Parts: sequence; C-alpha cells; structure tokens
Amino acid sequence: MVAVIPHDASRLRYAWQVCAVTSLGLVLIGIAGSTLNVALPTVVRHFHADALESGWILLAFLLVNTASLVFFGRVADLLGRREVYLTGFAIFTVASLLAGLSPSVWFLIAMRVLQAVGAAMILANGTVIITDAFPPDRLSQGMGVYIGTLSVAQLAGPTLGGLIAETAGWQWIFWVNVPAGLAALTVGAVILRRMPRRPKEPVDALGNVLLFAALTAVLLALSETGSAGLTSPVVLTGVAVFLVLLPLIALAERRSSNPVLDLRLFGGRLLAYANLASFCNALARSALILVVALYFQAARGVDAFEAGLSVLPVPVGIGLASPVVGLLGRRVSPYALSIGGAVLSALGLGTLMLTADPATPYWVIGIGLFVAGCGSGTFLTGNTTQVMRALPAGSLGVVNGFRVMIMNVGIVISVGLSLSVLTASVGPGLRAQVYAGTLSRLSPVAVGQLMDGFQRAYAVLFAVALAGALLAALARPQRAVASLDSTSR
Repeated sequence: MVAVIPHDASRLRYAWQVCAVTSLGLVLIGIAGSTLNVALPTVVRHFHADALESGWILLAFLLVNTASLVFFGRVADLLGRREVYLTGFAIFTVASLLAGLSPSVWFLIAMRVLQAVGAAMILANGTVIITDAFPPDRLSQGMGVYIGTLSVAQLAGPTLGGLIAETAGWQWIFWVNVPAGLAALTVGAVILRRMPRRPKEPVDALGNVLLFAALTAVLLALSETGSAGLTSPVVLTGVAVFLVLLPLIALAERRSSNPVLDLRLFGGRLLAYANLASFCNALARSALILVVALYFQAARGVDAFEAGLSVLPVPVGIGLASPVVGLLGRRVSPYALSIGGAVLSALGLGTLMLTADPATPYWVIGIGLFVAGCGSGTFLTGNTTQVMRALPAGSLGVVNGFRVMIMNVGIVISVGLSLSVLTASVGPGLRAQVYAGTLSRLSPVAVGQLMDGFQRAYAVLFAVALAGALLAALARPQRAVASLDSTSR
C-alpha cells in the first residue's frame, strides 16, 4: 500500500500540471476567437470589407481548422503528440503576429488560415494528452477544469476584444496572442513529457487528401448557401465534389493498411449518437456570442466594449457549470450530464427566441444567455468524458480529431447559417451595415426587419438544441462500449 500511494500521487500531480498546460492552449484559442467575434465590426470598418469578405474573416479559420483536425490527430499518433502540440503553438503565435500586420483584408484572411493550422494541431491533441495523463476515475474532474477554462477565454475575450477595438486598435486583437502563445510554448516544453510513439507507419496520404478536399467542398457549399442561394455555382460545385469524393474516401480507407479515418471505430452506438449530439450542441451554441454581439451593436447601437460586456453571462455559465459538473462526474454518469446539459442549452435559446426585441430588458436576455452557458458547460464536460472513456488507446488521436472536427463542422454551419438567416431579413445593400454594426444609425425600419432575422436565427438554433438533447439520450453507453470493445479486438 505504501509503495503504491506515492506513485498515484505523482501521476495525479503530473496530470494536473498537464491540465494547466492544455488549458492554457484552450484559453489562447478561445480568446482569439471570442475577441474577434465582438471586434469584427471594427475590423470590417478598417478594411472597408464587403459582406463576403466580412464572413470569410471568420469562416476561413473555421474551414481550415475543421478540415485538418483528423489529419493532425493521426500525425500526432504516429510522430509524437508532444511535438505536434508544441509546433501548433509556434505556428499559431507567428500567424497572430503577422495578422496584426495585415496590409489588406485578404492577407488577414490568409493569416487566419495559418492560425487555423496551428489551432488544429493544438485542439486535436489537448484532450488526448489529458486523457492519457489522468487516472480513469479522475478523468471527469480533469475534463471539467479543461473545458471550464474555455469560459475564462470566453469571459475575458468579449470584454477584451471590445476594449482593444475601442482603444488600442484592431491589430492588438491578434497581437495579444503573441505573448500568450510564447508562454504556452515555453511552459509546455518544460512540463509535457514525451509520450510513447506508435510504431512507424506510413501516413495515409491519399485518405488525407480526399478527406480534406471533401470537407472543404461541403463546408464551402454550406457557408455560401444562405447568402448565395441553393442554385449558386459555388454551392452546386461544392455539393457535387463532396458527393463524388464520399464513396472514394470509403473505398480508399477500406483498402489502406493505416487509414487516417478508421470507419470501424465509429460503428458503435455511443460514438455515433454522442458525436451527433456534440454536432448539434456545437451548432446551437457556437454562433450565440457572435449573434448577440451583433444584436447589441447593430440593433441597439452600443459600442464594441459594451457589447462585449453584454454577452458575459454565456462564459460565466460555462465557467460555473464545468468544474461543478466535473466533480459530479464521480457520482453522476456522463450520459446523464450530457442529456441535462443539452436540455439546458435548449431552454436558454428558447428564452432568447421568445424575447427577441430591441426593447427587451437586459436581465431577460442575460438569463437566457446564462442558462445557455450552463447547458454548454454541462454538456461539453459530460459528452467529452463519455466519448474519451469509450475509445481504444491506440486510436485516441484520430478519433479525438474526428470528435473535434464534428464539433467544428457544427461551428462552421452555426456561424454561416446564423449569419445567413439573420441578414436575409434585410436587403443585400444593408447586410454590410449589419456586419459593421452601424445599421441602427440608418433606419428604424431596417432594425425592425433585422429583429425578425434574429428571432428566426434563435428559432433555428433552438430546434437544433432540442435535436441534440434527443441524440444525447440515444447515446446509451453499455451497448456502445461492448460494440467498440469487439471492434478493437
């Protein structure tokens, strides 16, 4: 007994150090996203960007990040998780520095693409590093803290983004990532231990190329559907390319001795339904801060800093719920927590849907945002713990990359769909004013039309959140675990 305790204590101490490092990475990426969501109108006004360029400042990052997650999860499985993770910090930091020096909007978009590559290396591996470090009975606590730190980013990000946009200038929205990235790179290099590598195997080059092309095609089509319509050449071409590549991916992965995406790992009930629930929850929650920030700036005419303060109930809810749920995870099943979180998210969005009006008291909006935040924190902790416990150790990287990719697909669709539904309520000539946050200065009639768009956007997100709750309920663990065990054998 005496010999075992020090070993367990040493492992747990290292696990919490790992949690601190990986949480810093999540804070870095979270702040980078949430600051830009609130400060987007300032960037748009600086570059005089049109509606297409404005949307791509956000979507370029999401598209590339989503399409490369599985690839970097697989690369880390083969080449070393620590090395890929730290390289991601270096790339993200350099891209942030260059983004602040952007001479044009398309150079900025290119740097957002480079940021996305670094972020994919970080996101595809952070959860896996935590899973490897924590004992199974403490994993929910580690996940609760890890996901709870996302709320720190989202708590600081909107306020920081609004303050920077109004005082220091839009460049500092990106430059604040530089010292944080250097700190994360240094601390990670010191603390993280080298993890055992899998035997050297060739990377599935064909599978990677096909998967990246298919994801890029479908996400481009989805992002353009709302603004350009279903008959747009971009939409039709993207869908056609995706449909052609889908069977080719399945054929290539079956024939590959080392597939980037082992389709057998996703046949179990738990992984199938849990990932679909995660997709719906991401779709329902991800555009919330962006939409609400636009609501306060475009409909109520407040500045970026005040808009940032107004969305704080969302990260506060996540920050309170995640660590509490992590502690409850030792007594309450992750399955039950996932369902409860999905239901709370739906309730918060339903409140916002029913109260979408410029005259709505802020405390009503704040309650809706807070409940949605609590639901997100609860769901993310429960769902992530549930999925990571079910995975075979040898495939943690690729399956976690797939898990995060599914969430990011939801984020891309959420942002693209919400913005499309929102701006469809006003004429094409006024859409740029919505992104720039100046619509309220032009026409009360246009603001009334925009509120119809807000209500429809919330209604879509509410319906998706309800679907996520149903899918979470279908993700029963017993059969899924048994199926996965038989598959792994």
